[in-house]
Amino acid sequence: MGAFLRQVIWREFNHVVLFANPDLATANYRPEFDEFEWHEPEADVLRAWQEGRTGIPLVDAGMRELWQTGVMHNRVRMVVASFLIKNLLIDWRLGEQWFWDTLVDADEANNPGNWQWVAGSGADAAPYFRVFNPELQADKFDKQHEYVGRWVPEFGTDDYPEPIVDLKESRRRALDSYDTMRRKAGLA
Repeated sequence: MGAFLRQVIWREFNHVVLFANPDLATANYRPEFDEFEWHEPEADVLRAWQEGRTGIPLVDAGMRELWQTGVMHNRVRMVVASFLIKNLLIDWRLGEQWFWDTLVDADEANNPGNWQWVAGSGADAAPYFRVFNPELQADKFDKQHEYVGRWVPEFGTDDYPEPIVDLKESRRRALDSYDTMRRKAGLA
C-alpha cells in the first residue's frame, strides 16, 4: 500500500504545481534552467529515440512498448526520459510532447511534472547530475533480458544497431552542460 500511496501523493502534488503554474508543459519551473543550452536534435536522432532504435536495449524496449501499447512502466519512463534529456541533451519538452501524444494515460499535470523532475527543472526535482544509466538499470531490473527480449527481439544479433551515443561520454557532456548553465544563471 505504501508504494501506491506515494504515487497518489505525487499525482496530487503535480496537480497542485500545475494549478499554480499553468504553463508547466512549456516553461521550466526553475527559471535558471532557461539558461540551459539544449542541442537542436537531428531528426534521425530524435526519431531513433521515438522508434526505439538507439542501440541502448532498455531505452529501445521502453520506447517500442510505448509505441505499440501506449503504456510504459514508471521505471522505464524515467530511464528513457533521462536518456533523451541527459545523454542526448534534447529539451525535455520534446519528450513530454511525445509522451503526451503516445501515452494512453498521459496526464496534463503528471506528464510535464515528471519530465521536469527528470530534467532537474521542476518542483522538488531530481538533481540534474542524477543520470540514469540504462545498462545498470537493465542489469538491476531485467537481469534475464525478459523485458528487452520481448520488445527488442533482434537484441544480441547483427541486426541490432550500434549505440547512437557513448553513455559515459554523454554523461560527462551533460554534467558539463549543467555546470555551464549554473554559471550563466549565477549559481556557481
